[in-house]
Amino acid sequence: MLNLDFTEEQNMLRDMVRGLCTDLAPFEKVREMEDHPDGVARELWAQLGELGINGLMLPEEYGGSGMSLIEGVIVYEELGRALAPVPHFHSCVLSAGAILRAGSDDQKALLSGIASGETIITPAWIEPENGYAPKGVQLTATADGGDLVLNGTKMHVYFAQAADQMLVLARSGAGDTDVDLFLVPTNTAGVTMEQRMSISSDTQFRVEFNDVRIPTSSRLGAAGSGWATWDDVMLEGVILASAQAMGGADYALHITAEYSKDRRQFDKALAEFQAISHGLADARTELDGGKILVYEAAWAQSVGKDISRLAPMCKLFTGKVYRDITAMAQQVFGGVGFTLEYDIQLYFRRAKQLQLSWWDVNTCEERVAESVLA
Repeated sequence: MLNLDFTEEQNMLRDMVRGLCTDLAPFEKVREMEDHPDGVARELWAQLGELGINGLMLPEEYGGSGMSLIEGVIVYEELGRALAPVPHFHSCVLSAGAILRAGSDDQKALLSGIASGETIITPAWIEPENGYAPKGVQLTATADGGDLVLNGTKMHVYFAQAADQMLVLARSGAGDTDVDLFLVPTNTAGVTMEQRMSISSDTQFRVEFNDVRIPTSSRLGAAGSGWATWDDVMLEGVILASAQAMGGADYALHITAEYSKDRRQFDKALAEFQAISHGLADARTELDGGKILVYEAAWAQSVGKDISRLAPMCKLFTGKVYRDITAMAQQVFGGVGFTLEYDIQLYFRRAKQLQLSWWDVNTCEERVAESVLA
């Protein structure tokens, strides 16, 4: 049965991650890393590796701690609360998850470096004008002698300049799901990258693959199995992305409530106006509902239950909650909330970016609808 009481060890984990983020990635550092070509808060990243947070959910044999998705949710609530500029999700969750599931022994040897933070691997998935379905992968992997040649373009490749390798989704056949996963070093000949700006000012790149030659040993798993591996990784990944959303929404609501008590109009605090207090009440209700949904999904995965419906439900609901809470918060703050000096705008911009990323609204709705109508 789902237990919403965290253990003493889990609460200690939360306190540790919150303390690290507060000390090593305060809002000054978050602002410094906005639109930064590297984008990584390096001191925080090093400490996350040294203290085992990067390898938290990886098996002990690869330098990890073997913890469950429940501990992962705790960490991601804190990373979301702090807006921590680190590639944990991209390297330690998505890329490491794919390697763990489908990688060869040589490829799995990379996991110890990921766990320590010495190695960064980032996914290269989304393409211009294409979506999140397997048909959206049109970058080609063509056999040429004993090698493969990659041609195409990827967008929204996070931390590409800081990464050692990319986990590239490429089309290897005409079937809908004929998609493979390849590990490609970022310094491979034919790879070029250009930084792109986003609403959240995070570090993203457009990456071009022009006759990029890689050995067939770069493939993860059997030919044509890549999409199944990636989809499995994403089911767990979006639960953590949802926890990140709830951590951000929680802190955004906190600073908004504090502002509403301090800011006065017409000789009384903003919080005394019913329209504002009721908006805060609605936000708190939605936030708690989103958190419980995330906890249920993490618990279900940890005990081996099917999460094919819960995972997209989490992403769909928490993305909307994060976006709605920060939009309401901007209204409470008024015009000053949009100025760079105020922290609320940091959350408002990232809420929309996260809602659009790693399965957007339409993708989540389609997945939930399929499970309902089945």
